[in-house]
Amino acid sequence: MDVVGNLAGRNNVDDELPATESAPEPTMVTIDETLISERLDRYLTTKLPHISRGGIQRLMREGCILVNGKPAKPTQHPVTGQTVEITWPVPREIEAKPENIPIEVLYEDDDLIVVNKPANMPTHPGHGHESGTLVNALLHHCAGSLSGIGGVVRPGIVHRLDMDTTGCLVVAKNDAAHIGLAAQFKERGVAKRYHAIVCGRLANEAGEIDAPIARHPVQRKLMTVQPGASRDARTGWRVIERLANCTLVEATLHTGRTHQIRVHFKHIGFPLAGDALYGKKATAQLASDTGVCTDRQMLHAQSLAFTHPRSGKRLEVEATWPSDFNQAVAALRKAQTK
Repeated sequence: MDVVGNLAGRNNVDDELPATESAPEPTMVTIDETLISERLDRYLTTKLPHISRGGIQRLMREGCILVNGKPAKPTQHPVTGQTVEITWPVPREIEAKPENIPIEVLYEDDDLIVVNKPANMPTHPGHGHESGTLVNALLHHCAGSLSGIGGVVRPGIVHRLDMDTTGCLVVAKNDAAHIGLAAQFKERGVAKRYHAIVCGRLANEAGEIDAPIARHPVQRKLMTVQPGASRDARTGWRVIERLANCTLVEATLHTGRTHQIRVHFKHIGFPLAGDALYGKKATAQLASDTGVCTDRQMLHAQSLAFTHPRSGKRLEVEATWPSDFNQAVAALRKAQTK
């Protein structure tokens, strides 16, 4: 789903560190209690919440975490009085390069471009995905004419979609457009509508999910609803069509939290079909009941509406469903009639 100004959550230290040209100062942690049933890597995620457990483990493998001056091991236990020293590596930026990858352009002018992002395409390069991203394709398509605010990794990127989420994504071609669009996302001036297939049959025709979202305290790759969390999250929804053992819905984002739609529908008991992180069991049950299998989360950014940063005119762009989404809906309609 769409995320604005929050690219955390990837299991990679470089992605989780601040963008600085030199390494940050070492961090010192003094352990204040002995925990014989706790692993050190898990314990450190409670002291360093901005770093995932996988990131902690990677730092340990690289010798960047010492306990009383000796290399730390993930499985050792915290002991009262021990001093943990974390030396941060210098973040490494991957320079994105132009690649001749076909993209579906929904709208384009001198200031911005809106594309229909396909599934299995990361928005921008990251470790493990250094090529084949939307940025690589845009650098070729726009001949390098993208806003420089995002740096060499994320030129023009104002918001993003999860790798397996499809649909509307707007990119800025110059810094003025970037600043104008970013302000609209921050001030919630962008209207975002998504189509999704959720497992189960929703009882009501419409509703709203108002529940704050934060990173999961243990499973650091996941987000979860946490009452009292500082970051509010609100998703409106309505039923488009009732299918076999599932529901086609339209979701309207009023905030832009990481994995918001996926987490919110899981929270109310209707995870997205095909969602390997939040709906694995429900997806397997849906496949067993209907014979319809989905290989990714069935989530599509159907439309995006915003004020053009130069003309001041309101612009709304829609993206057609991708073939796998169309096929899933057709198969679930057919299963409904049996």
